[in-house]
Amino acid sequence: MEEKSNDPLHGKTLEVILTDLVALYGWNEMSKKIRINCFSFEPSIKSSLSFLRKTPWARQKVEVLYTWSIKKITKMKLDADANSQSMQTPPPSKTS
Repeated sequence: MEEKSNDPLHGKTLEVILTDLVALYGWNEMSKKIRINCFSFEPSIKSSLSFLRKTPWARQKVEVLYTWSIKKITKMKLDADANSQSMQTPPPSKTS
Protein backbone atom coordinates (compact mmCIF):
# COMPACT_ATOMS: atom_id res chain seq x y z
CA MET A 1 0.00 0.00 0.00
CA GLU A 2 1.38 3.40 -0.98
CA GLU A 3 1.64 6.16 1.58
CA LYS A 4 0.20 9.54 0.67
CA SER A 5 2.63 12.42 0.98
CA ASN A 6 1.70 15.25 3.34
CA ASP A 7 3.72 17.66 1.21
CA PRO A 8 1.29 19.97 -0.67
CA LEU A 9 3.91 20.40 -3.40
CA HIS A 10 4.22 16.65 -4.04
CA GLY A 11 3.44 15.92 -7.66
CA LYS A 12 3.10 19.60 -8.60
CA THR A 13 5.36 20.97 -11.29
CA LEU A 14 6.73 24.47 -11.03
CA GLU A 15 4.62 25.39 -14.06
CA VAL A 16 1.40 24.24 -12.35
CA ILE A 17 2.33 26.11 -9.17
CA LEU A 18 3.09 29.32 -11.05
CA THR A 19 0.00 29.06 -13.27
CA ASP A 20 -2.26 28.55 -10.24
CA LEU A 21 -0.72 31.53 -8.41
CA VAL A 22 -1.07 33.81 -11.45
CA ALA A 23 -4.70 32.71 -11.89
CA LEU A 24 -5.38 33.51 -8.23
CA TYR A 25 -3.42 36.74 -7.79
CA GLY A 26 -2.48 38.03 -11.24
CA TRP A 27 0.96 39.33 -12.19
CA ASN A 28 0.54 42.70 -10.49
CA GLU A 29 -0.27 41.20 -7.09
CA MET A 30 2.41 38.53 -7.54
CA SER A 31 5.03 41.25 -8.06
CA LYS A 32 3.90 42.87 -4.80
CA LYS A 33 3.98 39.63 -2.83
CA ILE A 34 7.32 38.44 -4.24
CA ARG A 35 9.57 41.25 -5.40
CA ILE A 36 11.37 39.79 -8.39
CA ASN A 37 11.66 41.46 -11.77
CA CYS A 38 10.27 38.58 -13.81
CA PHE A 39 6.87 39.26 -12.18
CA SER A 40 7.07 43.03 -12.67
CA PHE A 41 8.47 43.71 -16.14
CA GLU A 42 6.85 41.98 -19.11
CA PRO A 43 5.84 38.94 -17.05
CA SER A 44 5.17 35.60 -18.69
CA ILE A 45 5.01 32.02 -17.53
CA LYS A 46 7.93 31.06 -19.77
CA SER A 47 10.34 33.78 -18.59
CA SER A 48 9.35 33.30 -14.96
CA LEU A 49 9.88 29.54 -15.15
CA SER A 50 13.31 30.08 -16.66
CA PHE A 51 14.30 32.47 -13.86
CA LEU A 52 12.81 30.36 -11.06
CA ARG A 53 14.55 27.19 -12.24
CA LYS A 54 17.93 28.97 -12.05
CA THR A 55 17.28 30.82 -8.78
CA PRO A 56 16.62 28.61 -5.74
CA TRP A 57 15.78 31.45 -3.31
CA ALA A 58 13.12 32.83 -5.67
CA ARG A 59 11.66 29.37 -6.31
CA GLN A 60 11.44 28.82 -2.56
CA LYS A 61 9.47 32.06 -2.15
CA VAL A 62 7.03 30.96 -4.86
CA GLU A 63 6.62 27.55 -3.24
CA VAL A 64 5.97 29.13 0.18
CA LEU A 65 3.35 31.46 -1.32
CA TYR A 66 1.71 28.47 -3.02
CA THR A 67 1.65 26.55 0.25
CA TRP A 68 0.03 29.49 2.03
CA SER A 69 -2.48 29.96 -0.82
CA ILE A 70 -3.47 26.33 -1.42
CA LYS A 71 -6.91 26.65 0.21
CA LYS A 72 -7.74 29.74 -1.88
CA ILE A 73 -6.52 28.02 -5.05
CA THR A 74 -8.61 24.92 -4.32
CA LYS A 75 -11.70 27.07 -3.70
CA MET A 76 -11.05 29.06 -6.90
CA LYS A 77 -10.85 25.84 -8.93
CA LEU A 78 -14.00 24.40 -7.34
CA ASP A 79 -15.90 27.64 -8.04
CA ALA A 80 -14.68 27.63 -11.64
CA ASP A 81 -15.79 24.01 -12.08
CA ALA A 82 -19.21 24.77 -10.59
CA ASN A 83 -19.64 27.77 -12.89
CA SER A 84 -18.65 25.83 -16.00
CA GLN A 85 -21.05 23.01 -15.11
CA SER A 86 -23.93 25.40 -14.49
CA MET A 87 -23.33 27.04 -17.88
CA GLN A 88 -23.36 23.65 -19.62
CA THR A 89 -26.67 22.57 -18.11
CA PRO A 90 -29.50 23.60 -20.43
CA PRO A 91 -32.48 25.33 -18.86
CA PRO A 92 -35.48 23.09 -18.23
CA SER A 93 -37.87 22.99 -21.15
CA LYS A 94 -41.39 24.26 -20.65
CA THR A 95 -44.10 21.90 -21.67
CA SER A 96 -47.70 22.93 -21.97
